[in-house]
Parts: sequence; C-alpha cells; structure tokens
Amino acid sequence: MKLSNDSVLFEQEGHLAVITLNRPEEMNSINPHVGSALHEALEEVRDNESIWVAILTGAGDRAFSAGADLKWRSENESEVRTPDAGTGGKILSTEFACWKPVIAAVNGYAVGGGLELAIACDLIVAAERAQFGLPEPRRGLMADAGGVHGLSRQIPIKMAMEMILTGEFVTAERAAEVGLVNRVVENDELLTAARQLASSIMECSPKAVQAAKQAVMLGGELSFEEAMVTEFSMFERLKNSSDFTEGPRAFSEKRMPEWEGA
Repeated sequence: MKLSNDSVLFEQEGHLAVITLNRPEEMNSINPHVGSALHEALEEVRDNESIWVAILTGAGDRAFSAGADLKWRSENESEVRTPDAGTGGKILSTEFACWKPVIAAVNGYAVGGGLELAIACDLIVAAERAQFGLPEPRRGLMADAGGVHGLSRQIPIKMAMEMILTGEFVTAERAAEVGLVNRVVENDELLTAARQLASSIMECSPKAVQAAKQAVMLGGELSFEEAMVTEFSMFERLKNSSDFTEGPRAFSEKRMPEWEGA
C-alpha cells in the first residue's frame, strides 16, 4: 500500500500491518496531513481482509508521538478548529469501527495527542525509556481528543486525575503499575515484543478476536445484563463462519486450526 504522503509508513508482513509515524525530527507530532495519512493507513487495516492485527509505532527513539504539531498550530490558527485538525486520538473510536486489534509500540514520549492515540489502541507495549502524559493544561489546552475521557476510563480515577490536572509525565514502569501499559521491555526489544504479542493474537481465529473486541467496546456502553443478551454483528459473523466449528474440531483432533480468515 502506498500512502498519500511519507509522514506515515505502512508495511504488511503476512497478516500483520506495521504503521509508523515518520516525523522523528518533529517527535512524530501530528498535524492534519499526518492525521489524514494515519486515517488512510487504518482504513487499510480495517478493510483489508488479509490483515488481522496492526502495530502502531513512531520512527526514531525519542517519541511515539508528542501529540499535536504546535508549530503548525501556531502558524495556522484559523484552521485549528476544523474537523481534520485533531491529533488522531479519535481515529480509533468505535465510530471508526475497526474491530481488528491495534497494538501501540511506544518507544519514547507518548504525550498529549500521542497518549490519546496510544490509549485508543487495544494494547500498549512500552520501551523502558517511554514516558506518558497529558501536558495540555500547561499549554492552555485540554486533552479533548480522547485523553480526558479515555484515560479516566482505563486507569484508577485518582491517578487519571493527577495526570490530567498536573500535566506531569509518568514512566513506563509507573504506567504499567496502574494498568495503562501491558508490557515494559528493554528499549531495543520493543518491536520484537510487539510482534510477539501480535503473533499470539494471530494464533486465534481472526473472526473470534474481532467479535470479542466489538463486544468489549460496544458492550461497555450497556449494563452488564444488557450486554449479556445483546448479540453484536461480529459474533453473528463468527457463528456463520467455519471458524466456529473448526476450533473445537482441531482441538479434538489435536492439530492446529486452519482459520477461514478475517
């Protein structure tokens, strides 16, 4: 796949897509041009049936993403409030409806819109040097692209409020302690660890994985009782596929399952 600009790179490795924010000198900050290319890459993940899992990372070793491109913002004040001027955190909302797992591989700073983008992913693997934060209040701003509402739903509320109200950063170790990060690895092992996690997911039925993600995301908006009796669309798709019978059959025959695909 060739994207419309080089600010985002896209590679497909079998059933895995690797998306890289490619502005290392600008700490992979996001302006509308970057956001558009990122959206294009994620659309490919969503729509390409040969892709089962995606990894999202940043080029270089300084930042996953420092969030909004404040230099661009200061030079384009009249465009700041336009719909495509966001930092990217809303791209992976339930409205986008990408039910394939996306893993954030955080190699440095994930701050502001960069943290919003990371917490919009399903899993986070962090390098030891990674740092996380929402510094918006220190810039006279608010993390309104998913930071305030996303962070407060993913970690204990008191810790979320500390990060939201102080704008201070936390280490990868601390982020893991409060449940924001799944795994912390040595700096040079980041992409290897992210690929290993992706490989573990890809051993499962892609239809089952997508059904489970959809149920988690949409079911969270319902009461437990309502969620239990609601049959979401991806589960219906799973039940009508050969994967639904292939898994139990392969288990009973003591062999690896042959999944139908995404």
